[in-house]
Amino acid sequence: MNHPTTRTIKLGSRPSKLARWQTEHVLTLLKSAWPDLSFQLAILVTTGDKIIDRPLPEIGGKGVFTEELENALLSGEIDLAVHSLKDLPVENAAGLGIGAVSQRACAQDVLISAKGETLSELPAGARLGTSSLRREAQVKAARPDLNILPLRGNVDTRLRKVLEGEYDAIILAAAGMERLDLAKHITEYLSLDIMLPAPGQGALAIQCRSDDAGLLQLLKPIHDPATCRAVTAERAFLAALGGGCSAPVAAYAHPDGEQLEITGMVGSVSGQQVIRVSAVGEDPNALGKLLAQKALDQGAAELLR
Repeated sequence: MNHPTTRTIKLGSRPSKLARWQTEHVLTLLKSAWPDLSFQLAILVTTGDKIIDRPLPEIGGKGVFTEELENALLSGEIDLAVHSLKDLPVENAAGLGIGAVSQRACAQDVLISAKGETLSELPAGARLGTSSLRREAQVKAARPDLNILPLRGNVDTRLRKVLEGEYDAIILAAAGMERLDLAKHITEYLSLDIMLPAPGQGALAIQCRSDDAGLLQLLKPIHDPATCRAVTAERAFLAALGGGCSAPVAAYAHPDGEQLEITGMVGSVSGQQVIRVSAVGEDPNALGKLLAQKALDQGAAELLR
């Protein structure tokens, strides 16, 4: 393949250990695909990294981790930004697009408990930490007797808080734990019947300027079409429900031959109402929309208000 560019390619990353791991992982894939090209890593601090004492919905939702990186892309300060796909708003910022989606890691959530107790074994009233409304709704549906407390900070901080007994248990994404070699602390992989993940969870999105043909060419070798189809369906479900909604929404799609199977969830934060819907289809965007319509037909609009 001809070189898409001769310039040094700059990748932007947030400063957390996990964000750096993700960007360095993509960097390794790119170097392997383009051994003659030169790459550089730039660390950018986002609002979400600066304000760690307030819940995300309060400080602006998902965009707080992406805005600075997106501005740096648009200004040309960096060429590529690596994101956890679940943190990227469903609407692309003007002038930007997802150039590639890398192969997905485990999409599940995991429970880490101080005494090695599973979700069903935790005592009544146990303190469970999460700042995700999606996780809170699904935990309350399964265990309404637990005491849900807010939890912020990077993976290391959250882990330390549960290991030191500030919480009896916490819920995190499996992918982050595995990527940081912390899987030994996982008590339980939560079944998808109990805990559906955020749309796109476990996948990395590489964002770039949508008009830069050279960059799009550069990303082709690291793009995983199967992952892309699945997460496209999940994000289409979220978008059709209103995209940036702060209500608990979850979705997981996986290939089944030519078809995609998808399950989605819309819930009330109290966990008292949970709508779960499933569908099968070939076109990821149409499938996500179909699933959203099924949820709306069952009363999801009330929960999304």
